[in-house]
Amino acid sequence: MAGRAHAHGYRTAGTVFSPGLPPVRLVSVADINHDLARETARRYGFERGDSSWEAVVKADDIDVVSVVVANDLHREIVAALATAGKHVLCEKPLAPTSDDARAMLEATEAAGIVARVGFTFRRTPGIGAVREEVRSGRLGRPLHIGAQYWTDYGCDPRAPMSWRYRGGPGSGALADLGSHLTDVAEFLLGPVEAVIGAQLTTVIGERPKPLGHVVGHGHAEVSDEREPVGNDDWASLSVRFTGGATGDLSVSRIAYGHPNTLRFEVFCERGAAAFDVSQAGEFHLATSEAPGFRRVIVGVDHPYVSGGLAMDATGIGTGHNDSFVYQARAFLDEVAGRDELPRNASFADGLHNLLVEEAAVRATESNTPTPVHS
Repeated sequence: MAGRAHAHGYRTAGTVFSPGLPPVRLVSVADINHDLARETARRYGFERGDSSWEAVVKADDIDVVSVVVANDLHREIVAALATAGKHVLCEKPLAPTSDDARAMLEATEAAGIVARVGFTFRRTPGIGAVREEVRSGRLGRPLHIGAQYWTDYGCDPRAPMSWRYRGGPGSGALADLGSHLTDVAEFLLGPVEAVIGAQLTTVIGERPKPLGHVVGHGHAEVSDEREPVGNDDWASLSVRFTGGATGDLSVSRIAYGHPNTLRFEVFCERGAAAFDVSQAGEFHLATSEAPGFRRVIVGVDHPYVSGGLAMDATGIGTGHNDSFVYQARAFLDEVAGRDELPRNASFADGLHNLLVEEAAVRATESNTPTPVHS
């Protein structure tokens, strides 16, 4: 699922923004499910499909790699790629634990490669525009953010067990969705310094074991044997930012009626801004001069509209798939020594994101405010 989005991003990266990106050769898609690897390679114009990540590490004709696999595999694969001198774009969350993330950061810094994390919502025009409003000071001092990332991919208890449902507290909805939502909140308001309170809930306690490969959130033929779910379906946390603002963040993988709903409201001293990912190219704004929310469409003065779309005109609209294209372009630009777009999140950002998640888990266990350790 996300792997196809990365493949599409690399295939399309050279068609957006200004000319000058060196030619990109699409070499390999690797997956343990070799049929899936070969079909994805064929669909997106890659030369071959490999059946192991080790083949990519050993390949002399590959310089840049996206790591889009189960979280607990990230450390081993990224370390091997770094040793081989390959530049890495790793999906979020960066690793299962902050210790793993710290080791990955050290390995990539020692190798001198470009290493980035896939927080794609940073590339959404509406979110970028809200950030500009908040950071400009026009709305006054930020006070609070209320944000949700609700999905329903785990609603069906008959959906097969996969890596997403294994692992301890915090490795479920908090890691999968909360990593995105926390990054968006910090992208807008700066670093989280403490988790004031948190709650993790598992609703569906067991799932059937699949008889074959599970792709993305899809269903698969299952056996009669069931396996306990080891992590959270719902997660909620209250946070405090270093600038003094507070936030309430909620994520779920079992929210009926919400296939993919990320939305937030930011309240400041002299105004507020609201965003919903279903209208990714716009936001709503309320100010002391014009009470009540009004719709603001992100126009061609925004870089992800001007040059970022085949028809780059105000009101055409963007979607989450476009964010993967912009992410791939920024990554390739950086590898090529160009600086056209803002850089993707760093491994240090990915480590901090995990430290916030771990503080949320500790807050759940202790029922007390918990600082985010450095």
